[in-house]
Amino acid sequence: MSHPTHEFDESAPHSEITPPDDSPSAEPAVEVEEETPDGGVARGRSARPAAKAPARPPAAVEEVEETAEEPPDEPPAVEEDEDADPPPDLVWYVLKVQSSREDTIAEALQRRVKIQGLERFFGVTPEGKPRIVVPTEKITEIRNNKKRIVERKTYPGYIMVQMELNEKTWFLVRETPGVGDFVGAHGTPTKMTEAEVNQMLNQQEEQTTAKSPTVRIDVERGDRVKIKDGPFENFEGTVEEVIEGRGLVKVMLIIFNRPTPVDLEYWQLERI
Repeated sequence: MSHPTHEFDESAPHSEITPPDDSPSAEPAVEVEEETPDGGVARGRSARPAAKAPARPPAAVEEVEETAEEPPDEPPAVEEDEDADPPPDLVWYVLKVQSSREDTIAEALQRRVKIQGLERFFGVTPEGKPRIVVPTEKITEIRNNKKRIVERKTYPGYIMVQMELNEKTWFLVRETPGVGDFVGAHGTPTKMTEAEVNQMLNQQEEQTTAKSPTVRIDVERGDRVKIKDGPFENFEGTVEEVIEGRGLVKVMLIIFNRPTPVDLEYWQLERI
């Protein structure tokens, strides 16, 4: 009796049984084909997979992100205050006031403006007061043969104020004792023209910077005058020319039956 023979085909694929690995960290074996010296393929050798690089912990990622270059801080945008009041519209007006009380009324009006907190609606002087002007001029006059300098109101009974006209300022001005009304037609305040404002302000500036007061001469060309002082005292003549800048008056006198022009100081003569 012949025993059965088992022929194995070397070319037939076969696998090796790898005993299980009880280690919890063991990884499954991977079969690797390897070429033999005679050109065949050897089986049964296994290799473990390449170990993976350990993952970077989250803390490291956060640290890298923190060290990244941050953009420069931008200045905060300035928000415009939409509720801010617009600048006041300052205009010059003329007020009728009691004559000979212009200064006291102007001072009273300045105090009332500050008490009611309405300074922003009025112009401001270099001294920080509300801009309320009593126009004046300095003149030289002769009384009782004596020369003196006096200050006179340019517009008696009137004062000028730079302000924005609204309900509050209108009532403030009208309720000030001594103030009559604004100058204007049909009760409507009239704005001063630019020429009027410049003339008034120039007069005020000249009062503070002028070295000598203005001379007022009360005679005109053609007037008959009498000399009251000097070598021609009691002579009478006719005014030929008035020189206000020098304070002189040229008078035509009859001397030795001949008309003779003579220059006299304005205070040396008087109108007949």
